[in-house]
Amino acid sequence: MELILFKVGLVVVLFLISLLIAAYSTYAERKVAAFMQDRIGPNRAGPIGILQPLADGLKMFMKEDIIPQNANRFLFILGPAISMATALMTSAVIPWGPDLNLFGTTVSLQVADINIGILYIMGVLSLGVYGIMIGGWASNNKYSILGSIRASTQMISYELAMGMSIVAVIMTTGSLSISQMVSSQEGSFGMGWNVFYQPLGFLIFLVCAFAETNRTPFDLPECETELVGGYHTEYSSMKLGFYLFSEYVNMFISSAIIASLFFGGYNFPYMQVVQENTSQILFAVICTGVFLAKILFFVFFFMWVRWTIPRFRFDQLMDLGWKVLLPLSILNMLITGFFILLNN
Repeated sequence: MELILFKVGLVVVLFLISLLIAAYSTYAERKVAAFMQDRIGPNRAGPIGILQPLADGLKMFMKEDIIPQNANRFLFILGPAISMATALMTSAVIPWGPDLNLFGTTVSLQVADINIGILYIMGVLSLGVYGIMIGGWASNNKYSILGSIRASTQMISYELAMGMSIVAVIMTTGSLSISQMVSSQEGSFGMGWNVFYQPLGFLIFLVCAFAETNRTPFDLPECETELVGGYHTEYSSMKLGFYLFSEYVNMFISSAIIASLFFGGYNFPYMQVVQENTSQILFAVICTGVFLAKILFFVFFFMWVRWTIPRFRFDQLMDLGWKVLLPLSILNMLITGFFILLNN
């Protein structure tokens, strides 16, 4: 019973943290944009605008919920629900810290330690495209359907290169479990990170993560200059909020996956020394804090790129995915296999 209560509490905490970080990512993005453009950014809702996400959330709740007359009502509601649900589900298999011994039982800071964790994440992320596609089609709007078609083709195309880059990590780790992938990077005084062994795989995965989350320079599905707002043109109130929130949750989870697969997860330099000189709970808190710091760095990187690099044309986007990243990911996989064979 204690284990069940702990897992339920962990689910609730992860749910709240994901929503909180997604909410304050909108604030952070505006502050980062303001800094890069020599502006102030939000500064009226609370000290230095810290309450701006709460004001935005209240605005979303208070806005009129409009459903177009010719829209498919059921699918129009289902679309944002699928996007939000799939975005939140992916955090279940990510290890947020080392195992703890509570009530005489060893528990992991991970909702579900399944032996095919990375396949679960890829499967759930691939379902997210249905939320966008259904929402765009159900809107009965030409801009929405064009945006959803762009999103689906883009996400499906870049999933191939992303999957191939992960295969190389699986080959070096020998496991599909994310917790084992993280624990395998403990070597070299906590610095046996996969990014040093798979730099090309990391670069491919990073670019594909931008495309999968529809972030600049791959934000063509919601390109304002061409498609008004893309697949969520007809949405308002919290349905629009779900689409916008799911993008930031996906950005947070993508950063967590990048940190787990390539940057050691909660591992950090000389962590064994820290573990020997601190209590178990304090050590778990430190590890979780280090992991969150890595995630927040990549969230900042997502924002930095948005306000630095211009948007691709759609033909350039598809060429990059099919003609550059996919061959490179296959080459990286072959090189990894060659070195594994050489070492054996």
